[in-house]
Amino acid sequence: MNIKSLNKYAFTLIVFTILILSNLSAYAEKNYHMEIDDNSFDIKYDFDGDVIAMEIDKELNSLLIGTENVKDSQFQITLPNDLISAENNEFAILVNGFEVEYEVVETGDTYLTFFVPVYTEEIEIIGTHVVPEFPLGAVLALGSITGIIILLQKSKKFFFR
Repeated sequence: MNIKSLNKYAFTLIVFTILILSNLSAYAEKNYHMEIDDNSFDIKYDFDGDVIAMEIDKELNSLLIGTENVKDSQFQITLPNDLISAENNEFAILVNGFEVEYEVVETGDTYLTFFVPVYTEEIEIIGTHVVPEFPLGAVLALGSITGIIILLQKSKKFFFR
């Protein structure tokens, strides 16, 4: 082997390494931070595109994800179970309004993966439970106060006959 062929080989190896490393960084895991009521959640996701927003729809028990600059890729997301969950991990996932198949792995949190096509703008993950609107303590306090008020009103009627 001569010096010219070694230089070509080294140059090719360097270019190849740079291309591989730049592609790997494009698929680095990303994080979206959500604040809901008094709770905060970190949602880890990964795909070839950008998330512009995530929001919980409490009425539909779903997580809405707005995306842009999407290329054909696998969307991977880790969902905290206290944010959204589904009985028997039977979620419904809609990509641009169409239901798609998905794979699920539960490791304390729920890890979902599914295909998103180019130009995807909206993803909806529908479960059976989302983060409660009111903490349990607030509901119990409200119930206790209501009970006390009812008892006081009944006792006033009894004493003022």
